[in-house]
Amino acid sequence: MKFGIVVFPGSNCDRDCHHAVTHALGEDAEYVWHRETTVDGFDALIIPGGFSYGDYLRCGAIAKLSPVMDAVRDFAERGGPVVGICNGFQILLECGLLPGAMLRNRSLRFICKPVQLRVATTRTAFTSAYSLGQVVTIPIAHAEGNYTIDADGLARLRDEDRVVLEYLDNPNGSAGDIAGICNGRGNVVGLMPHPERAAEAALGSTDGLALLQSAASWVGGSR
Repeated sequence: MKFGIVVFPGSNCDRDCHHAVTHALGEDAEYVWHRETTVDGFDALIIPGGFSYGDYLRCGAIAKLSPVMDAVRDFAERGGPVVGICNGFQILLECGLLPGAMLRNRSLRFICKPVQLRVATTRTAFTSAYSLGQVVTIPIAHAEGNYTIDADGLARLRDEDRVVLEYLDNPNGSAGDIAGICNGRGNVVGLMPHPERAAEAALGSTDGLALLQSAASWVGGSR
């Protein structure tokens, strides 16, 4: 299969994602510049972390206007698997592919450390290779990772099995300890932790590799 890795001015985890896909997973990957208007030829899309457009407005608020995002929306609406990681999650929220918003961490400080997470659902394109309730260790690195949504929205996420990952020890104040969510179909996932930084033993954890393996299985099963 072939992953497309969407790159914006200010993205800085695109190379990490490319390495994880090509070296740890053993699949093909290609960068997609934000000015592109098509994502034809890709089986799955990754919107990586970083600081798109310098986070000079709200995180992801400018990136959502890039030409490529129309193609990303169309790809997602057709059922294509899309994962947004950290700043990528923020972009998915800003463009309306996922509900909610991000606030500054409750500490008002940048946090960069490994965290423990519980897998809350295995029905998505990016979590099927995990076990329900499995505890994994994956790093976070963000200043605006405090996921917020109103009480009704949080209840809907729970009722519709759309919470993907939960923090065991909430580092940033996120509502409901949420570290990741998905859309109703399970093909669009946003998460604050960085699975690409936990895809090889040399990095201290391989717990993130199953996320990429899940996407490969999802695509293989849909062919």
